[in-house]
Amino acid sequence: MKTIHFSLICLLCLISSLSFSQENIDECKNKLSIFHEHVKAKNYVAAYKPWVFVKENCPKLSIAIYADGEKILKHNIKTSDTKKQFLEGLIELWQMRMEHFPNKAPKGIYGAKACQLLYDNRALFQKSDSELFDCFDTVYKKDKLNFTHPKSLYTYFSLVVDLYKENKKLIQDVFDTYDAIIEKIQEEVKNYSEKLNTLIQKEENGAVLTKNEKDKIKAYKSYLKNYDLISKNINIKLGVIADCENLIPLYTKTFEANKNNAVWLKRAVSRMYHKECTEDPLYEKLVKAYDEVEPSADTKYFVATILIRKGKFKEAEIYLKESYDLETDTFKKSIRANSNGALLKKLKRYSEARKYFRKALKLNPSSGSPCLAIAMMYAESAKNCGDSNFNKRAVYWLAAEQAKKAMRLDPVLRKKASQLVERYNALAPSKEEIFKCACSGKVITIGCWINDKVTVPKIK
Repeated sequence: MKTIHFSLICLLCLISSLSFSQENIDECKNKLSIFHEHVKAKNYVAAYKPWVFVKENCPKLSIAIYADGEKILKHNIKTSDTKKQFLEGLIELWQMRMEHFPNKAPKGIYGAKACQLLYDNRALFQKSDSELFDCFDTVYKKDKLNFTHPKSLYTYFSLVVDLYKENKKLIQDVFDTYDAIIEKIQEEVKNYSEKLNTLIQKEENGAVLTKNEKDKIKAYKSYLKNYDLISKNINIKLGVIADCENLIPLYTKTFEANKNNAVWLKRAVSRMYHKECTEDPLYEKLVKAYDEVEPSADTKYFVATILIRKGKFKEAEIYLKESYDLETDTFKKSIRANSNGALLKKLKRYSEARKYFRKALKLNPSSGSPCLAIAMMYAESAKNCGDSNFNKRAVYWLAAEQAKKAMRLDPVLRKKASQLVERYNALAPSKEEIFKCACSGKVITIGCWINDKVTVPKIK
């Protein structure tokens, strides 16, 4: 009898609980509709109370709780005197979103946003550099794939440099973090470049792009511009920490332990090369070890740099060709072609350099760097190409055309390319000179290595 009585009580409690739960859900749905309409109307004050009820009672009901909640809290952060309370609320909201809607809240995005918010308000939260670095480092290691925001990548690196200067991190920690972040940026640049190239190719093939596709082009170019800016700022932040005086003793000390480690050798060689530490015997030692452990497009390029330093140009060109031929990834092959071109340009071997720059452009049509390099080579050759003073200066029109192309293709280079277009046009023959020679609209053949034609601008 007691057992029956107890079971009856349990059943009544369950019915009551289910009834309450259903009432709760119905009220949540009603309040969700209310706060969502207020948010759409940007009436965030009226949206706040019904939103809090739904968040606290039905956190799994809808993603709108988190999308709208972010807008509500950001409004309160801007307008309220109790800023810290709403900042903490925003961090809590992102944590709840990651918990209840993990598929729509990657840790690499929302965890990084929380760390960045703490960093931007570090005085208010009284957070140390170590605590903030650990925050970013934990998120990065948990979800590297989605840790892509340029600002957070920069902050993450900036903190490790600051800790090094405070003697709380080793120089190797700085380099390890730098390598990880730069490689991540390169991955994202490749990702957006390939997406952009697909749309550019479609447009060049004569297809009419939709509004959505045009918007994507703008977005992709914006991302590429931001990643370029962040890369430059990271290298500025790295500054003298990675100069030859620090690199040479560090790599000399750690070479024996890493002489068979391809990743370590690649990073050491690359950093020595970019910091122009190539005159030191250690550079050649590192390159030979890298080429022996893991021969690749990279190693052949670096071997070529050693041969060039020794004046063995013909042999170096063979290695440059190998470095290009060995690369199979289209985007990386474009970078390799551009690097080969840049090296040959530096040696004033312009004809060979242009071949590589044209290959780079074909492989990565959204990059204006090859066009700009060709423009500069044309301008540098103006005095040596052409059978008259007029024709020599006409080379600047060719240079301006290439700079214009770079300006059109690549937003990162727009300012620099625009300046060069203006400069080259100023150096080209004037309207008065065109009038005097009576060659308006005529085609001029440019000789020497350029071997191209240019049309004289028409004047009225």
